[in-house]
Amino acid sequence: MTRDKSKFVSLTIKQEGFVTYGYNNKGKILGYGNVGTSQTTCIENVLYVEGLKHNLLSISQLCDKGFDISFTSSFCMIFNPLNDMKLKGNRLDNIYMLDLEKAFISESKCLLSKNDDAWIWHRRFAHIHMNHLNKLIAKDLVIRLLKLEFQKDKLWDACPKGKQVKVSFK
Repeated sequence: MTRDKSKFVSLTIKQEGFVTYGYNNKGKILGYGNVGTSQTTCIENVLYVEGLKHNLLSISQLCDKGFDISFTSSFCMIFNPLNDMKLKGNRLDNIYMLDLEKAFISESKCLLSKNDDAWIWHRRFAHIHMNHLNKLIAKDLVIRLLKLEFQKDKLWDACPKGKQVKVSFK
């Protein structure tokens, strides 16, 4: 639940009733939507509630969606079903605080490419030899490197020039 309309990626305005929280206080539900900056790190079905003082995250709903949550005395971690850490919260007094802005921006990494062309991976790894790419896959040394069979079927002009140490003899 949140009261900050700017946190939503998508928001459906629909007055659906009230939520009750501490001391029988009630907040009017003004809508619901998704919070986050991408589809991979997006929290779905977040309520837009009037008069809420803090953003609240339901641990039981995250567990129902397959997330694993781990608490220690100083922090908490939220893992997705693939056991990748998605969010980390630090403990302040008796509350675990998640900094969503920091989590979505600074800790975001690109770990997957949609294009499965072997030559694009060859260029990404500084024109590495195809046999070495096959070894990286066989030993599973790169996170989410596609399981392709890399074959050297053509020669890039940049490969020999980039590996050349001396200027060619005229």
